[in-house]
This record gives sequence, structure tokens and C-alpha cells, in this order.
Amino acid sequence: MARSGVQYEDVQSAIEALQAKGEAPSVQKIREVLGTGSFTTISDHLREWRFRREHSRELPASQAMPDPVLRLAENLWHKAREAAGEALASYREQADQRVAEALHAMQDAQRQVEDAEQREAALSAHLAGTEQRLESRSAALARIESERDQLQERARQFEERLARALQQLDKLQQENELQAQTQQQVLAEREAQHLARLNQEEQRHEAAEARLMALLDEARQERVSAEKRHSATLQQLDKRHENQQRQLNETQAALAREEKQHRETQWARSRAEERIDTLRHEQSLLQARIDDQKRHIEEQAARLRTLEAEMMRRTWQPGEEHAEARRASKEARPEMQEGSAVEPSEGAR
Repeated sequence: MARSGVQYEDVQSAIEALQAKGEAPSVQKIREVLGTGSFTTISDHLREWRFRREHSRELPASQAMPDPVLRLAENLWHKAREAAGEALASYREQADQRVAEALHAMQDAQRQVEDAEQREAALSAHLAGTEQRLESRSAALARIESERDQLQERARQFEERLARALQQLDKLQQENELQAQTQQQVLAEREAQHLARLNQEEQRHEAAEARLMALLDEARQERVSAEKRHSATLQQLDKRHENQQRQLNETQAALAREEKQHRETQWARSRAEERIDTLRHEQSLLQARIDDQKRHIEEQAARLRTLEAEMMRRTWQPGEEHAEARRASKEARPEMQEGSAVEPSEGAR
């Protein structure tokens, strides 16, 4: 090695050359003279030269060693120094090896740091992508929640419209029932009045046949008027029934559209269908009541026609036949009263 190549004698010769030039020896100057050697080796040799020079100055002249002994000591000293230099070189070689190992470990650590930085960059990119996907999903979730709120609002509006339609149907049903009750009461009152008038005419038959004919005409007109009013009422009921049926059809169509567009309103639609079935049942009941009223009016018209024929027969019969007709009228009176008592109950059903 270069460090073991510089010997003490080389350093000593370089020092003597510098002293011959009048320059003080130093490690840098000695190395410039030698042209090689490490600063540590030259520094060790220079320190040894100074130690020897000081030691030789301290010895008295009488104690000065002979030249052979001095040379032998110097040779021994040089050998010891060479051995020490070799050991030092070995130690330095081990130190260099350890430094190389440390540098290798440092390079490994640097590579690990670079790998860690690359992993960190990759993780940062992955985290950025994850955050971007999370933001996209958050925006999609917000959009879905907004659509859900809109669907809920539409369902609420549809329920309100359905509730209003049901209220209108209930109101129409109540009006129909009230009109039916009013019509039944009017018919019952007119029938009672008519029977009372017939009783009065029977008691005064001979003196009031003209009055009876007038009452017959009045009864006929009232019957015609009642039939006209009943026909108008039936037409109104039919028209309302058609309106209800149209509203029902529109409600069903709206339900179908809402069911197709918003599956979230299934429960509301099922309730609406149940309500529609109830309305249909109620309409069938109402139609049955209307049929009962028609049948009742037809029965009353038949009775009025029978009574009219009987009164016409009595008007033109002689006295005995007139008496028999009076008895027949009296016998028929309880039946008419029973019919009038039963018929309102049928209308009440």
C-alpha cells in the first residue's frame, strides 16, 4: 500500500533537504518533496523525528551512545516501527473495510429510503385517487338523496290529491244519500197527504165527486211531476255516477303512471286501490238503493193507476156499485197504509 511505502528514512531525508534550504519541516512540505505518502504516515514519522531530536538534545555528551549501538538501536527502532506500521496498516485496512461496509449499508439505507419515498408517492397517488372516488361517490350519494327527496315530495303530493279525491267522493256519496232520503220523505209525505185526501173524499163522496175528479187530476199531475223530478234526479245521479266513474278512471290512470314512474309509492297505491274497491262497493250499494227507489216509484205509480181506475169506475157506477166500490176502497186503504209503512223502511235499507 502507499501508506506503508513511505519509510522513516525517506521522511528524514526530506526533512534534511528542507533544513538545507532553510525551511522548517511540515507534513505538507515533506509530502511535496516526497511526491507521495499519506498525511498520517508522514505526520507519524515527523513526530518520531522530533522526538528523537529532542531526546538526543537532552542526553549529555558523556552518556551519548556509540555509533554501532546507536545504529543497532535505530535498526531495531525501524523494525519496530515497520511492524507497528504493518499492524496500523492492517487496522486501517479493517477500518477501510468497515467504512466500505458502512457506505454499502448507507447506500442500502438510501435505496430503502428511495423505495420508501416511491411507496409513499404511490400511496399518495392511491390516496388521491381514493379521495377522488370518495368525492364522486359522495356527489352521487347527494344526487341520489336529492332524487329520493323529490320522489318523496311527489308521493306526498299524490297522497294529497288522492285524499282530496276521496273527500270529494265521500261528499258526493253523502249528497246522494241526502237526496235519496229527501226524496223518500217527500214521496212519503205526498202519499200520506194523498191518502188523507182520499179518506176525506170517501166520506163526502156523493157531494164532492167533482172535487174528487179535481183531486185525481191533481194527483195525476203530481205523479207526473214526481216522475219528472225523479227522472231528473236519476239523470243527475247517473251524471254524478259517470263523473265519479271518470274520476275513478282518472285516479286509476294517475295511479298507474305514478306506479310506473315511482316504485317507492307502492304502499300508497295499494291503499288507493283498496279505497277504490271500497268506493266501487259503495257505488254498487248506491246503485242498489237507486234500483230500490225506482222499484218503489214504479209500485207507487202502479198503485196510483189502480186507484185512478177504481175511482173512474166508481164515478160511473150506480148506487150499489158505488157502495161496493166504497167498501173496496176501504178494504184497499189498510193495504196502502201497510205499503206506505213498509216502503220507507225499504228505502231506509
